[in-house]
Amino acid sequence: MDWKHEVLNSSIWLVKTYLITLLVFVAGMAALARFTVWGRQFWAISGAYFSPRRSWRSLAALALILLLSLMSVRLNVLFSYWYNGMYTSMQELDKNAFWMHVYLFAVLATLHIIRSLFGEYVRTAFSIHWRLWLTERLVGKWMSGQTYYLGRFAKPDVDNPEQRIQQDASSLIASTLGLSMGLVESVLSIFTFTLILWNLSGPLQIASVELPRAMVFMVYIYVLIATVFAVWIGRPLIALNFLNEKLNASYRYMLMRVREYAESVALYRGEQVEQRNLQSAFAAVIDNAWASLWRNLKFFGYNFTISQTAILFPLLVQGPRLFSGSIKLGDLTQTSEAFGQVQDALSFFRQSYDSFAGYRAVLNRLSGFEQNITASQALALPKLARDSAALRLQGLSVLRPDGAVLTRALELQVNAGESLLIRGPSGAGKTTLLRSLAGLWPFTQGEAARPADAETLFLSQKPYLPLGSLRSALAYPAASVDDARAREVLQRVQLGQLAEQLDIEQDWSQTLSPGEQQRLAFGRALINRPALIFLDEATSAMDSGLEHALYTTLRSALPEAILVSVGHRETLAPLHDRALSLARDGSWALAPTTAPAA
Repeated sequence: MDWKHEVLNSSIWLVKTYLITLLVFVAGMAALARFTVWGRQFWAISGAYFSPRRSWRSLAALALILLLSLMSVRLNVLFSYWYNGMYTSMQELDKNAFWMHVYLFAVLATLHIIRSLFGEYVRTAFSIHWRLWLTERLVGKWMSGQTYYLGRFAKPDVDNPEQRIQQDASSLIASTLGLSMGLVESVLSIFTFTLILWNLSGPLQIASVELPRAMVFMVYIYVLIATVFAVWIGRPLIALNFLNEKLNASYRYMLMRVREYAESVALYRGEQVEQRNLQSAFAAVIDNAWASLWRNLKFFGYNFTISQTAILFPLLVQGPRLFSGSIKLGDLTQTSEAFGQVQDALSFFRQSYDSFAGYRAVLNRLSGFEQNITASQALALPKLARDSAALRLQGLSVLRPDGAVLTRALELQVNAGESLLIRGPSGAGKTTLLRSLAGLWPFTQGEAARPADAETLFLSQKPYLPLGSLRSALAYPAASVDDARAREVLQRVQLGQLAEQLDIEQDWSQTLSPGEQQRLAFGRALINRPALIFLDEATSAMDSGLEHALYTTLRSALPEAILVSVGHRETLAPLHDRALSLARDGSWALAPTTAPAA
């Protein structure tokens, strides 16, 4: 064999094939995005990453990955010719040819190693950049417009959005690269090695019929039949993979809840109940794992049997030709290599069916997440003007998700420096009214006006404490607060004992008692100085004396702030100017408190 001529041919083949493959790849991706459901799903999730308007680098990296994949195929072709030449030289006892092929192997192996290492670097770097973009995009859309909260009201329902952002996004990228480049290499290998197999293959006598180029026809028929049965066996894996992700995520969430509410569980002595719940959730994970195991055993066992059986095909067909002297040992070796390459390439879909199944499951989960985000952003939220100096409600009706009325046609105005207490029996919709005024409850009619979001602060019964230092928890949602101001505020909310722990980082929600957490929330109000403060059972863990002291501190420090409280305690009434009483039938009454605030 003329290796110089083959190297030249390989270079020409690489250029021509690359240009053709690039055009076909682009056209194929466009067709998939337009005519297939999963193509449209993929394009909706990641299409913007490949837009030249965003950056040309992603397209350049993809083109380079495609080129490296073509180089891999061509190197396999050169290795097949090397096997032919090496084994022929051994059969003919040609010492010079033998050592020449040893040197050629060193060159080909070096090229193969360099291509493999460089290819791994390019693909991994491309994956990292893509994952960074996709994660930032998903997190940005999830956090914008308070979608992370409103998603519970939108369809389709999504479970464990955090897993979809962290795990499914990574799986999508790895699977997309692996499957797409694997498909490209398989198609090219089919064409390239089919030509080699065609030239090496001879006729096969079956009964009285002579089948020309028997190896080519046999490999295609063999793989086609094998693929049909593989699809039939592997089809249930799509549902099993989807269910596996869902069940594992739900189990992980239950474990997180036990850790988050560890003190409550311990106080209730609820370990056995929680353990039963965890065991029940994990049992579903295990049941699905067993179902997946048996299906995978059938699928992989079938594929392994097909692959092992295929090894004998070229030997059985070409063996008689070797013994008759029609071909040499190198020809038989190259035939076996080419047959294996064609068989593997044709079997790509069959062998990768479980990967395609997992890929579809990931696409469905991310697509459902995107649809939920879109639906959340399209929810009809209350008409809430956020530029008012007062709190004004005009014909505001608050409804349940089923359309039942919680509060009907509420009319009131609370001016700067005034305070309002909202009270009523449980289930009357007090907290839901606050959600409506926050712009978080989509089942609302009428209009409302209040100060801007940056001028509004909500203090809940169980304050949210971000992970990090006590300083950041005290300043939240502000970025930080200086030492002097932080120490002063801690003293005013009677948490002076924590002044030396401002920069200690830990989970403060597990360190501070409920009463201390509520006092810390009052400190936030003193630091952020909002124009409007909503307090939803914000003093439920305090005694009446501490409650009075903190309300008095709040009013003296922020005399122009509007205070709107929700609570059942009678001790709250003297701390407010008026009381809004809600009833379960949707009616309401507004009146001065029995004892005006001092």
